[in-house]
Amino acid sequence: MQPLADQIRPSNLDEFVGQTHLVGASKPLRQAIEQKHLFSFLLWGPPGVGKTTLARIYAQALEADYHELSAVSAGKADIRQIVTENKQVGPNLQPGLFPKVLFLDEIHRFNKAQQDYLLPFVESGQLTLIGATTENPSFEVISALLSRLRVFVLEALTELQIKQIIKRAQPQLADTAQDWVVKMAGGDARQAINVIEAAQQLYGQVTLKTLKEALQNKFLRYDKQGEEHYNTISAFIKSMRASNVDAALYYLARMVEAGEDPKFIARRMVIFASEDIGLAQPTALVVANAVFDAVQNIGYPEAQINLAHGTAYLAQAKKDRSAHDAYFATLNDVKKHGNLPIPLHLRNAPTKLMKKLGYGKGYKMYPDSKESLLPEKLKGKKYLKKTSSRCNPD
Repeated sequence: MQPLADQIRPSNLDEFVGQTHLVGASKPLRQAIEQKHLFSFLLWGPPGVGKTTLARIYAQALEADYHELSAVSAGKADIRQIVTENKQVGPNLQPGLFPKVLFLDEIHRFNKAQQDYLLPFVESGQLTLIGATTENPSFEVISALLSRLRVFVLEALTELQIKQIIKRAQPQLADTAQDWVVKMAGGDARQAINVIEAAQQLYGQVTLKTLKEALQNKFLRYDKQGEEHYNTISAFIKSMRASNVDAALYYLARMVEAGEDPKFIARRMVIFASEDIGLAQPTALVVANAVFDAVQNIGYPEAQINLAHGTAYLAQAKKDRSAHDAYFATLNDVKKHGNLPIPLHLRNAPTKLMKKLGYGKGYKMYPDSKESLLPEKLKGKKYLKKTSSRCNPD
């Protein structure tokens, strides 16, 4: 039986919900689709916001030889097969004369060697690549490949947009049940559709009660692209922040057992080391980066030991957010005041004219630590404030 998500999937932009900054009138993706521009691009955004649907609409508009792969299970052989096979597609196209469009979901799961293998086919135009990712492509896609992709950033769907999609899936759904699904989905249309479908399949009817019961069903409890994914990583981070090592290890184990990408976990540990531990224990950043390197080089199952080691260390480390808070306070002033004039004595003076104008005049290599070096408007302002750090309680 065809999944409900596929049954109600839009086949054209007029039916598509959301991403108006990309597919609204005169917006870049709409123009590309309507004018049949052939180019490779990457769709970066949260789960369940239309990445697969947009790829299909684009390929259909080009009458392309369209292929879908998931980077979780695909490899070099799958790419090779797509490149070498030749078939007739579309009424006006001859074999070998139509574009081959590859939609690669979760492209961030392809390792460097796999991305290197894909690169020449994209570079030569043998493949038009549409990558999809929930992760920052700057960290996950090799620079050579990324430079050949135009990046489109997708946004989480609004509650109103989720309601529009729910009405397609279950037109007669009561308002209370509909509101519950909207809140549960958290901007993820797939999550909303899946729980409606599960309630229908398991209980024969879709009500607020059956929806809640369906959500507890095992196959929906940890969707790596759904709400629970974000709930669990949030609980993991907050447990480390609270110096609760037992809870942190528990949520780590849940993610590992569910098959969460170890790099996803390790990356957030690196962020946590600077954001929440910071100056209190600077070696935390060294440890977190070592964990990230380890999981990259080792992978599962052994990498779970590296993750556990790092988690226990970070959870028990002293906490100090002063560097984080100080930076964002300065960033706020930069945005508020713009480029304030830099004090003359701090400016570079490579020419005689600049020296004559006072650039660099009176500069001391080791000035009094109490001397303010900020622009005049911010003179004397203090951003870094000492905070009391704390250890894991006994």
